[in-house]
Amino acid sequence: MQAIDWQAKYKDKVKTAPAAMKLIKSGHSIFIGTGCAQPQHLVHALVEHSDHIYDAHIVHLLTMGDAPYVDDKFREKFKMNSFFIADNVRHALDRGVGDYTPIFLSEIPAEFESGRIPIDVALISVAPPDANGLCSLGVSVDIVQSAAANARYVIAQVNSHMPRTHGNSFLHVNTIDVLVPHDEPIIEIPIEEPDETLRRIGQNVAHLVEDGSTIECGIGRIPQALAEYLVYKKDLGVHTEMFSDWILELIECGAITCAKKSLNRGKIVASFCMGSKKLYDYIDNNPFFEFYPTEYVNDVNVISQHDKMVGINVGLEIDLTGQVCADSLGYKFYSGIGGQVDFIRGSARSRGGKAVIAMPSTAKNGEISRIVPNLTEGAGVVTTRADVHYVVTEYGIAYLHGKSIRQRVLDLINIAHPKFRKGLMQAAKARNYIYQDQIEMSWDQVNYPEELEHYATLRDGTEIFFRPIKPIDEPALSEMLYSLSEQSVRTRYMTRTMAFPHKDVQQLTNIDYKGDIAIVGIVPGIGGDDIVAITQYYLDPKTMAAEVAFLVQDEWQQKGMGTFLLDYIAQVARQRGVKRFYAKVLPDNKPMLAVFQNSGYKVNVEFDGDVYNVSYDLTKERS
Repeated sequence: MQAIDWQAKYKDKVKTAPAAMKLIKSGHSIFIGTGCAQPQHLVHALVEHSDHIYDAHIVHLLTMGDAPYVDDKFREKFKMNSFFIADNVRHALDRGVGDYTPIFLSEIPAEFESGRIPIDVALISVAPPDANGLCSLGVSVDIVQSAAANARYVIAQVNSHMPRTHGNSFLHVNTIDVLVPHDEPIIEIPIEEPDETLRRIGQNVAHLVEDGSTIECGIGRIPQALAEYLVYKKDLGVHTEMFSDWILELIECGAITCAKKSLNRGKIVASFCMGSKKLYDYIDNNPFFEFYPTEYVNDVNVISQHDKMVGINVGLEIDLTGQVCADSLGYKFYSGIGGQVDFIRGSARSRGGKAVIAMPSTAKNGEISRIVPNLTEGAGVVTTRADVHYVVTEYGIAYLHGKSIRQRVLDLINIAHPKFRKGLMQAAKARNYIYQDQIEMSWDQVNYPEELEHYATLRDGTEIFFRPIKPIDEPALSEMLYSLSEQSVRTRYMTRTMAFPHKDVQQLTNIDYKGDIAIVGIVPGIGGDDIVAITQYYLDPKTMAAEVAFLVQDEWQQKGMGTFLLDYIAQVARQRGVKRFYAKVLPDNKPMLAVFQNSGYKVNVEFDGDVYNVSYDLTKERS
């Protein structure tokens, strides 16, 4: 980039900050640049040279530097209105000094353009103009570009530390009224190391991100934790409202290439970023990154055009019906709506896309559950129960979209902290959200055996996920049972009855994993996971002998599924001290007999005139 003596070339626009403040009049609406691009020198000049200003209205999205204008001594001079509540102004709202406008981020520029939210003066930060007179907005394009385009006056702090970013991130010097030269470090945001809970959340979210996905992920410890589990992914793209340092490792390890993006292929697209100096140096004049205004980045139609778009957002609280609160703690406004709904809806419309809400299961050091029977009084709904798709905690993933209230309740309870599950279940029964006879486990004493989760490849090359059964599997298991042929029902249950009522099926899905074990085979389905096989044993603790059985959906038979299931559950049983397996098999069920006889164990088979009684000793080594 050709260096120029810009102060000499544009000397008629160059002024000091105090001189620039004379453009501001009482009653003006003043926009302050976003995030880490906040023009700190101009902000301090605003309050220091405000003797002539009264009842000015300050508007901003998210400011990370000082906010002296919210001090009580400036109460007669400045009124603050924020679209997103940062730490530096939250106390002002608590005191009733500031105001908050809940609005989708994608819709703010239209408010500026229409004049419904007027902007008289925009205080912004830019990099020095290049030889063509173009000034980069650097780390924050977002709503800054729209504010500048619709302001009566634009006062720009020209900061040589501001990275020069590519994309639709430039203002021509002719559109700027005053240039105030002042260098200062760009605000840095330290990111705390994620704890084990957040790492589990990151790991669970990573399961939803396929190779070739385009992701939206912001700033904080959850994105940082997620990044640790994305390093092995391939050809990820990025189309995000904002990003932080987590992006660097994923670029350097080759996980992020943007090679398969549907739009802006080969480019990381964002509207602003916040992080460290290392990040700012990395994006400086780096053509791999393109910054665009919010009205493009957060446009639902643009987002939805990305195949396999995964939008990852956070919530503060979710009720059992799926309503997500993300901007308030009861009546106390805490953050903002931001781009959550933009990306939830855009990702949901994407071909192969996933809309994700991620949150720890508890708050206040585990004292309260974030999954609640009803939202706290005063809490606002940001993502509606009709918009919610995936909800992720450290305890797993719940898919809610298109599901009934009863299914949602059970799915959300399954990913709540175990010590709160009983209370949630009882609250759901009190509201008639679920059946009154729904089994209540002592969840704080039930440890799901995650170590038994296992992927296996069948003879035809199909990969199957095997895992212990969960209470939420009742609908999927019921669907599998009703899909069985009459022959499969008869050979497994020795009856022609085709009824599998709730009261019976829930007995199969609600187990304590101590005495009895059930393993299901899972494949992806249109409405979520489909169960295509189940094996289980029922233990007699006195003899340590267990009755074993397995069942494979008709279309998945003769693929080696039964052989794998029996072998795997035998390994589990041996590890848990089970001494003997036994089973009853109908005479015409030759395939099941063959599976037992080919198990490698010395199998005893006795015919009592009706059925074969099969048994074998698990303590003996297999042949």
